Parts: sequence; structure tokens; C-alpha cells
Amino acid sequence: MISIPASLLLKSQIRMGVKYIFILAIALFFFSCSDDDSVVLDNGYDQAVFLGEIDWVKSFGGTDEETAQSVIHTKDGGYAILGYSKSTDGDLTDKSIPVNDYWVLKLDEEGNVAWSNTYGGSKDDRGQSIIQTSDGGYAVAGYAMSDDGDATNNEGYHDNWILKLDELGVIEWEKSFGFSGHDHSYDLLQTADGGFFFAGFLDITAALDDGTYYKGNYLTRHGVGEFWGTKIDANGNLEWRSYYGGTNNDRAHAVIEADDGSFVMAGFSESDDYDISNTRGSYDFWVIKLTATGELLWERSFGGTGIEIAYDITKTDDGGYVVTGNTFSTDIDISMNHGESDVWLIKIADNGKLLWEKTFGGSQFDAAQGVITTYDGGFIITGNSKSIDGDVSENNGENDIWLIKTDSDGNLLWQSSYGGSNLDYGFDAVENLDKSLLLVGESSSNDFPNLINKGLSDAIIIKIK
Repeated sequence: MISIPASLLLKSQIRMGVKYIFILAIALFFFSCSDDDSVVLDNGYDQAVFLGEIDWVKSFGGTDEETAQSVIHTKDGGYAILGYSKSTDGDLTDKSIPVNDYWVLKLDEEGNVAWSNTYGGSKDDRGQSIIQTSDGGYAVAGYAMSDDGDATNNEGYHDNWILKLDELGVIEWEKSFGFSGHDHSYDLLQTADGGFFFAGFLDITAALDDGTYYKGNYLTRHGVGEFWGTKIDANGNLEWRSYYGGTNNDRAHAVIEADDGSFVMAGFSESDDYDISNTRGSYDFWVIKLTATGELLWERSFGGTGIEIAYDITKTDDGGYVVTGNTFSTDIDISMNHGESDVWLIKIADNGKLLWEKTFGGSQFDAAQGVITTYDGGFIITGNSKSIDGDVSENNGENDIWLIKTDSDGNLLWQSSYGGSNLDYGFDAVENLDKSLLLVGESSSNDFPNLINKGLSDAIIIKIK
């Protein structure tokens, strides 16, 4: 600091001079910070998005349990959301039996309901994935126990249940695929030939000879559960199906179609034999690539000596893939862990090579459910968090919905939490052309800001500016 002799100035002048020097120093500090990339993020996002500011939030449901699992943009500028519902009142006007049914909400761009339909029978039916089809209609997938109502067949416990809907949600056809055990479908896509491919879980111990068709007549070759991929034509007729895994619990949660027409499935594996090599620990991220007819091209395990579970995969702009879920590990492929469970994001090349990995979280349980590639080449991760430290700036109690934005290298750009004092979960999100976001999940909180809780849990939709 410059020293000014008191003999040259009156005391009042000294005080005034110090004041101006202080103001100048503050101005110079902020001016210098404006050129610091660590302070101002040159990512095309304004301050509202950086903070994850809510534009509007809405809940849908009745007095029982509802959830929203999957959201897509629709060709008319609105959204379609799939989940499942147990209520027979409130926003559920076409249900009479208090069991879970698939539930599709068609919304306009402001979140107003254009139509709402449930699909199911007298047993437990849970919708997981929705897509808009090339003809303007929709296809939905999940797992169902019903063999009545909208369902014509069930082989036992849960089966993969696929429905083709028109643009107003009217059923065009429905098909179930399964055996006498629990068979689940979690993700669905339309293929270039107009057909469909869905991924999930096969209870191989109950599949008998049909379940071993592509592996030879060895019922004990695999066990407990397998990745299961099924290809059907545009009318829902089976073209082929096959399973992949080992003797323990292996489950596919997501699938994408690669640029070359092959399929890449992601989930987790507990096995260390048969189709699975180079395992890391008790549960790993497991990613496999298949040809268009189901032959295994490569498989890769990622993780540490603890537990890793992958829930979603998306393509990157350079032809690779990112996979997200959660990790409990602190070693091998995981370079850092903030606490009990962290969100884990990995990027792999088209040949399955690990390119980089990032963890996000605090000292409590944090996990990811969905990931999308954004228009700037980065990623949005949707999940939930119990933490209030580390990367997490806020928690309103129990689990909060947690939204994370990264750049194309997985570096954290911003994060935001949404919730009340009870359990709140985020499952999926989409980005709009103006870089705003729509995320979906469920809330059990009766003090979620700007919402009135309708039941035990509500489907929740949040628009982020």
C-alpha cells in the first residue's frame, strides 16, 4: 500500500484518499476476475442456468404412489412422459384397481396436460422407457405381471411388456416377452428398419430351453440373471433375442444404437465368468457391444473392488459413449470417492477403451439415474443426493433430486438440488433448443417448494430455465 506523508495532507484528505484507493482496489479485483475462466464460465449458459433456476414445477398423481421414469421431446414441441401409477383418484381418471399401471402423460411445452392414459391389468405393471416412433406415435416398454385388461399374455411374474401407441395414446398393439421368472425391460429404441430393440434382465433359471437357445443346451451355463436383448419387427413380432453374462447377477439398464447399426448395452455385472472378463470387484459397470443380429463384439468391465451400478448410456459427439451410475469404490478405475456413494461418469471409445472417469458427490449417498448429451457437447446427469458437502451445495432433507451439468470432458460446470424434507428422486431429463431443461422424477415431500403433495408419492416435472 502507498504511504502518504501526513504532513502533506489534512486528515480529511487522507481519509478521502484511502477511500478512493480502496474502491479502486475492489474495481481492479473484479476486473481481473472477469478474465479468469475459473470465475466466468464461457459455456454458453447464462447465470440462470448456471444456478439451475426453476422456471416452473408441477406434480401429478393421486392419493397413492406415482412416479415419472422417462421423458422425451415430441414433434409438436411438447413432451411425453412415462412412469407408473397406483392411484385411482386425483389425476388418474381411467383407473379402478389400486395396482401399478403404465402411465403416459402428454404435455404441451408449458407443462399443460394434452392427454393422460394408463395401461395395464389387475397386477403390477411398471413403465420404464418411452420413445416417439417414426409415424408420430409412441412405443413404451417396461415390465408387467398382468394377463388381463390391456395385456393378453403373461408367462409368469414380470414379463417384458411392449406397447405401440398412436399419437393420441390409443393402443395399436401390445406384446409380452418372458418366461416363468422375473423378466424386466428397462430401455427401448426404434431401429433403422422400423422395428424395435429393448434391453433388460432375463431370469435365466426360469427360462428353460428357450432361454439357452443361443448358448447351447446347458441350463446351468449361466445363472441368476443375464443381460437380455430382444429385437422385434415393426408389428411386434420376435426376430431374435439373446442373453449375455455369467453365473451371478447381471442386468442391463440401458441401450443405444451405434452409428454402425450395432447395439451397445450398459448395466452391471456380479459375475466373473463365461461372457465376462477382467472384472474389478463385487459389482462392476458392464458394457457390451452387439452386432445388429446379436453376436457379441466386445465386453468391458469398469469399477473398483466395491460396488458399481450403471443406469444409463448415451452417445458422444465424437462417436464414443458415456455411462453413468454410482460407485462405492476408491480404487482401480475410480480415482476419487467423496463419501459413501458417488455419481460416477465414464467415457469410453467405440472399442470400449476407458478414456476418462469422473466422480461427483459428498459424504453421503449420491447416485445417477440418467445422462444425456447436450447441444454444446457436454452432459446433463439426473439423479439424487443425500449429501450437503463436497460437490453438493444444498440438501433439503433425505434424498433430493440432483442435477449436474458437465463439459465434454466431464468437468463440473454447475449442479443444483431440488426437494423437500422427504424422499425425492430424479430419473431423466431432456434439453430444449434454448438450453432450458425438463427433468422428471418423483417426490414424497409435502414441503417441496411451490408444490402441493397429492399422495404417498407424486410424479414430478421441473422446468429449468
